[in-house]
Amino acid sequence: MAKVAIKSENITPYGGIFHVMDTFSKLGLGKLIESTLGQRGNTGKAFQYSDILSSVFYSYLCGADCLEDINTLAPQFSMAPGTVHPSSDTVGRGLKELRTDNEIYTSEISGKEYKFNTAEKLNQLLLRMINHLGLIKEGSAVDLDFDHQFIPAHKYDAKYSYKGDHGYFPGWATVGGVFVGGENRDGNTNVKFHQADTLDRIMTRLKDTLKVTINRFRADCGSFSKEIIQTVEKHCDLFYIRANNCADRYEEFHHHTDWNSVEIGYEKCDLASFDFKDFIEGKTYRLVAQRTPKRDSDGKIEKDMFGIVYVYRCIITNDWKSSEKAIVTFYNKRGESEKNFDVQNNDFGWAHLPFSFLEENTVFMLVTAMLKNFYLYLIGTLADKIKALNKASRLKNFLLHFICVPAKWIKTGRSHVLNLYTTKDYYSDIFRE
Repeated sequence: MAKVAIKSENITPYGGIFHVMDTFSKLGLGKLIESTLGQRGNTGKAFQYSDILSSVFYSYLCGADCLEDINTLAPQFSMAPGTVHPSSDTVGRGLKELRTDNEIYTSEISGKEYKFNTAEKLNQLLLRMINHLGLIKEGSAVDLDFDHQFIPAHKYDAKYSYKGDHGYFPGWATVGGVFVGGENRDGNTNVKFHQADTLDRIMTRLKDTLKVTINRFRADCGSFSKEIIQTVEKHCDLFYIRANNCADRYEEFHHHTDWNSVEIGYEKCDLASFDFKDFIEGKTYRLVAQRTPKRDSDGKIEKDMFGIVYVYRCIITNDWKSSEKAIVTFYNKRGESEKNFDVQNNDFGWAHLPFSFLEENTVFMLVTAMLKNFYLYLIGTLADKIKALNKASRLKNFLLHFICVPAKWIKTGRSHVLNLYTTKDYYSDIFRE
């Protein structure tokens, strides 16, 4: 074995984080946070909410798995001259202070109560930060996706879900990879229960704060209800929602002869349109049906006495102009928005929620949603300068190719200089900006 020499010099392996810290400061995100959330403490000496949120940002951008990792990483950040960063206990207290009371909805059918947390102020900050970063242009037309994400969490107030575990069941709205709104709910809440209220709040906030128009809306069958569709139609031009397969329509599908054969995503299928009048009297929507042959475990097409057995999938929409293929293709792209949840779970802490109560974990999820948006801004500015990165790069690549570089602050004369120990030329261009 080679000899090992232990040096006690203040060298950090996370030198790239100092550029992130500088970017956060130059963008004025601290002032934006404080103007929205207010001052923390009465004396002005306490860590402010900008310190709390920035510590969360920096820690997860350095690969933290849970909030307690801040204790290991905060001393690294504090190497920057004139900076002191809070411990995980202080960060935890600060995040808890931002919680808001839950709203209680009672089911008219069962009489059971369900907790919702709307976190209005944090949702406003989420949108203001998006606008500040220029991730969505004010006045633009956007395509909005909505989905519920079950988050397993064995917390004090977590409820048992049909998903087979205890946890929470928040609903999230996204525009591309950008989180634009979210509300938390009990894990045992039916996805359709008061979803119209959630969507109305999110869409109203989005239009009022970002001044955008919602062009198209996509959601899965958890949004297939009369009340939800009426709410969505009030806020957007076009909607595309996965429709529940109704048994009484199978016969109609089976006897329909005008099917168009197409290929979507390297899969051959048949498409057809039907009138849908079941929800609102005097109102007709378009039901786009897709059928594909059902196959057995050996890959052979199944048949019965009536011929080929088909699997049907339907989309309800108010779009009468687009072709059936265009509608199905557009709807299928919502799978890209579902990747946002994988990113949050694995990169930004949702797999390890830090608190015991729904309203506190709502704060954490919204703060890390802001972090995801800030990360999109960072990767967008760096992708053109670092060949190994692109705008879709996950956090691991960002860590390997930018954050993880040995660095040391030294003082020469009357100024502080950051020394980076690397052979990668792109650091000099990035840190000069």
